[in-house]
Order: sequence, then structure tokens, then C-alpha cells
Amino acid sequence: MPNTSYPASYYAASAIPTPERPPLASSVETDVCIIGAGYTGLSTGLFLAEQGFRVVVLEAARVGFGASGRNGGQIVNSYSRDIDSVERSVSANDAQLIGAMAFEGARIIRERVSRYHIDCDLKDGGVFAAFNDKQMRHLEAQRSLWNRYGYDQLELLDATGIRNVVASERYTGGMLDHGGGHIHPLNLALGEAAALESLGGTIYEQSPAIRIERSATPCVHTAAGRVTAKFVVVAGNAYLGDLVPELAAKSMPCGTQVIATEPLDDALAASLLPQDYCVEDCNYLLDYFRLSADKRLIYGGGVVYGARDPSDIEAIIRPKMLKTFPQLAAVKTEFAWTGNFLLTLSRLPQVGRIGDNIYYSQGCSGHGVTYTHLAGKVIAEALRGQAERFDAFAHLPHYPFPGGQRFSAPLSALGALYYSLRDKIGF
Repeated sequence: MPNTSYPASYYAASAIPTPERPPLASSVETDVCIIGAGYTGLSTGLFLAEQGFRVVVLEAARVGFGASGRNGGQIVNSYSRDIDSVERSVSANDAQLIGAMAFEGARIIRERVSRYHIDCDLKDGGVFAAFNDKQMRHLEAQRSLWNRYGYDQLELLDATGIRNVVASERYTGGMLDHGGGHIHPLNLALGEAAALESLGGTIYEQSPAIRIERSATPCVHTAAGRVTAKFVVVAGNAYLGDLVPELAAKSMPCGTQVIATEPLDDALAASLLPQDYCVEDCNYLLDYFRLSADKRLIYGGGVVYGARDPSDIEAIIRPKMLKTFPQLAAVKTEFAWTGNFLLTLSRLPQVGRIGDNIYYSQGCSGHGVTYTHLAGKVIAEALRGQAERFDAFAHLPHYPFPGGQRFSAPLSALGALYYSLRDKIGF
């Protein structure tokens, strides 16, 4: 069996030392078998273990190998499409439930970090940066929308205010979310895995699921073993492959790219982001950036539809970074990596059941750090028989991508190009 290691990212290079876990090599029985040791799987497993469930997690590579250990590290509230999109898609009751949950994931992360003493460089504060008046009007509407659901942690920033938090001439204004923030994403996943194991959960690495035997007591098969359970939770997201064929047509893996500079001196780092907030801009194909604990600038952006790995990540992202911060022209890039997230046509999560005992949540569409932690709690509630919040997400409609598997990526890229051009001209 191949031994899949972490990509050569800054996060892997600075991860908490963690022993490798053995692959599954026998037949085991448990209450819940979870496929995938990313945030969705780990959050679900941790909530279940806290309730006394026996939990086994199967991970195809290493804990946090996928998007959970490669993302921009930003704690961003709500969903990839905001609550107003949800309101147009489901009943008023479901929209109220989903809207009320839009800020819960960030609270769950902070609670986990505190309870289990997870060392993941947690910092508070996230900024949405606007390029023009149209985007500022959108931020004003977003603040009103979130206020309507009881969230009062947003502060609008004028041209002076945005320059006090981001040393760039690109932005005309923005909005500070005091409830946002940033973390070392891989260390968060590793800390949650350790917490799960401390409660009796078992994680097998290098153990990709190759088949789910659907029955009254479903069985998940790997190359060298199998897990029989009362329930199965499918949490593979962009790395699930065709394990569950009925999910594949309504989602598409996409790649995003990230770079990390060499460590900056304290004065330069403080001049770029004086309050150490993370930032994302308001474009359709957005850029995002923040400082690491050791004062590197971590800068990401771009989307590759169909999850192809670019040959030169730095050539894609470094020009974006220098457009934002031309003062970094002499600073070296030390890390460049890519990773996949799972996109749905609606940009809203794909949640549901297969039969009575196989549950799934996927398709965070690039907005997964907070949602995945919420998803774990909602799935755990459903397995305990409290399914109202799970069912609200399950009622979100999902449709196949136009063009099928062959043409969905190029057609999506054309659509993204259209919105990107709109961003550039401010239309």
C-alpha cells in the first residue's frame, strides 16, 4: 500500500510532531465509522465520542491531509453563499435554522481550542476588503443581513479605517469581523485528532475506503481490513473520489494555491497587518492573506476547476501578493502548495442520508473551516435522533453541473471568467 505523506507546505513543515498512525489491517466493529480525518470527520467524531459513541475514523493518507491541513487558515463566518441565498432556496423555517447556525462554527473552534488546549496559533479578527463602492454596498448589506440573525460583531471600515489594518493602497474600504480570526489549520486538525483519541476514538491512517457495503449494519472496506458499524459518516469531500457515485455528479473538486514568504522582520510584519488580522477581498475569485505565528505572509488565491495541480504555483500567486504589497518585492517565497476543495453548483453544502444509516456532508465550496466544525455537531445530533438542524441543510437543493463530468470544469471556468471580468471593471 502506498504511504501518502503531507504535501510540502508551510503547515506540514511547522506541524506539531505527531506519530504516524497504523493502517487498518483487520476487521473491527464500532458504533460509527467515519471516512475522512479532516475537519468534518474529526468534528463529527469528537462530538460523538463526547456523547459516549465508539468511533473509528478511516483516513486515506494522514490526518488533515486534504483541505483541512492546506487552507488559508481563516475563520470566516457564514457560508460560501450567504444567508440571503439560503433564504431563496428553502422554507422560512429551514432558512431561520441555517441562518442561526451561520456563526456557530467559529464558536465551536474556539471552544475546542480552549477545552483541549490545542496549540494552533489562534488569533482574533478577520477583514473583508473592498475594491470599490459596489463592494462596499455589498458589505453594508451583509452587515444588515447578519444583524438580522443576531450577529453584532461587524464594523464597517472607511478608506482610513482599512489602511489602519492593511498596508495596501488597493482597497477603498472594508469590514472587520471581530468574531473572525485565523489559525494554523493543520495543527488544529492534529489537535482535534488527539482530542478524539483521548476520548477512546481510533484513527487509522493510510487506509482509504474502497467500498461501502450498504446494509442494516453497513461495512466499510479498505485494502487490508473492514469496519462494521451502526452508522457510516462520509466526510471525504474533494478527496472522496467515486466511493459514493450518487454524490459525484453534483460536486466538483477544485484547486486553490497558497504561498508563504520567508519570515519577515517584526517591523515589516507589523507594518503590513498592524492588528494581525486575516484578510480576504470581495472579488468573486478572491485573494486571502494573513501572517503566520513566525511572521511569514501567507497569501492564497486562484481556482483551478477540476483540481489540476499547476506546474508553477509561485508564478500564479506571487504577482497577486506583490500587487497588494509591492513592498515585499525583495522578500523570498519559501513555500508554495496547492490543495483541493469541493465545489457545488449552488456553493452551499451538500448534506444528506443514504438509506437510514449512511450520512454525508461535503461541498463547502471554499468556505469550510467554520462550516465543517458546525457540520460535525449537526451530524452528531442527527445520529442521536435530533435531526431538525441536519434536515434543514439536507433540504438545500442541489443540481448536477452543466456539461457532466467531461465539460463541467471548462464551463465553470468560463463562468468564473465572466465574474472575474465583472470584478475588474467594477460592474
